[in-house]
Amino acid sequence: MSTTPPADPKLLAAARRFAQEAGALTLDWFRGSDLNLEHKGDGTPVTAADKASEARLRSLIGEFAPDDTILGEEEGLSTGTSERRWIIDPIDGTKAFTRGVPLYSTLVAVEDQHGPAVGIIELPALDQQVFAGRGLGCTVVDLHGERPARVSDTSAIGDALLCTSGFGSWSPEQVQAAHSSGALLRTWGDGYGYALVATGEADAMVDPVVAEWDVAPMSVILAEAGGRFTALDGHEGADRGHGLATNGHIHDQLIELLHRSAGCRLSFVG
Repeated sequence: MSTTPPADPKLLAAARRFAQEAGALTLDWFRGSDLNLEHKGDGTPVTAADKASEARLRSLIGEFAPDDTILGEEEGLSTGTSERRWIIDPIDGTKAFTRGVPLYSTLVAVEDQHGPAVGIIELPALDQQVFAGRGLGCTVVDLHGERPARVSDTSAIGDALLCTSGFGSWSPEQVQAAHSSGALLRTWGDGYGYALVATGEADAMVDPVVAEWDVAPMSVILAEAGGRFTALDGHEGADRGHGLATNGHIHDQLIELLHRSAGCRLSFVG
């Protein structure tokens, strides 16, 4: 039996509110013409909404916990003196956001001295939030109300719905192997794909290329929803450059399928 204490409910409540406020701010730009779109050094897009949303998150966190460390996609690392670290992504799915696709998310995670403590997937344009705290369960709030979030009970890949952010990092052999397994493949990616797994609407999310802020909330969210999150090599952690979320039942099967497929181009790191 685990002796790790549950997350602080007040911390979870604060993180939820911060994600909701920052997500709501993005709607001021969503489907607008004044995005001020730029491209960063790695070629990924950034908009005025990304910058404003992260600035808002940092301001809210700073007021609530001025000694905490913050790692964010747009402004990098601000080192604090406490044992807590916030990892934030103001708009996960900026490319979708710039095209007016409502499946982008605002992600907030908190780690404490015991590990992942809080995870939030805020989907502003869908008016949905999936949130979890260590030992506090996982919950989804949307237009239908508030209810526990639980993963599916699918036990075979052939019966599974698999999501991915794209097939660009899959080899043809991997795509063929997934199709041949009987699984249904869909490119509902980024934070939205993970939300689908946590709520049982999909069975797995395969994410071949990620940064830490893209997946930091997923460990606690999936664990509390009854599922599992690891890197694609099966190792724990959000900082390995790739991620895999499943209902738990098909996790090892899916890792085996991806590794067994010839010509693998996914960034499995030992």
